[in-house]
Amino acid sequence: MLRQEPDRLSPDRRRLGSPHTGGSSNRVPPDATRIGGVDIQRELNKLEEMILDSPRIPLSRRTVVDEEILLDQLDLVRLNLPAAFQEATEILIHKEEVIVEAEQIAQQIIASAEQRAAQILDEMDIVRIAEQEAQQIRQQVQRDCEMMQQQVLGDIDQMRRQAQQELEEFQRQSIMDCEEIQRGADEYADRVLSDLEAQFGDMTRIVRNGRQQIQSDAAAKAAELTNFARRFQDRLR
Repeated sequence: MLRQEPDRLSPDRRRLGSPHTGGSSNRVPPDATRIGGVDIQRELNKLEEMILDSPRIPLSRRTVVDEEILLDQLDLVRLNLPAAFQEATEILIHKEEVIVEAEQIAQQIIASAEQRAAQILDEMDIVRIAEQEAQQIRQQVQRDCEMMQQQVLGDIDQMRRQAQQELEEFQRQSIMDCEEIQRGADEYADRVLSDLEAQFGDMTRIVRNGRQQIQSDAAAKAAELTNFARRFQDRLR
């Protein structure tokens, strides 16, 4: 059976590659199109190799192909194509199911993320409210402390002035008491000295009188002795 040479093959079929063209690196992996026990991709590659490896007619662009082998290969591919289509359909259906399931999972993840984001926002609102309340409490405590400090300073200043006044009053009272005590002491000393002076005056008078008495008695005795001595002398004569 005569067929066109490889140069007349379509670009898509030539891209599958063959041992002659060196395009085996572009082939689909065998497991990618395996249907049951038949690898469709491998069978198609064998069909292509069969055509490309067949002898050419000299001076022409035709190739001699074994018709029976070619038809058997085509039958093998044809018989397995419905199963391949069925499996491809199942893969597509499964792909749709996977996509739907992935979308559902994505929606769940998005919903969970949105819920978590809302929770985080709520927590951030709670934290912000707590920070605002803490700031207000700090400001209120600071104001209360300042008021208490001013009140304490005022009380201390008032107590200091009151203590100063009491100290000055105590000093004045102490000075007055000292002066009163001093006056009392002076009066007492004056009375004592006056009494002593009076007593000393009486004693002086007594002493003076005693001296005068002694002196008068001594003069009288001296006169008496003088008279006695004169009389005694007169008797001796």
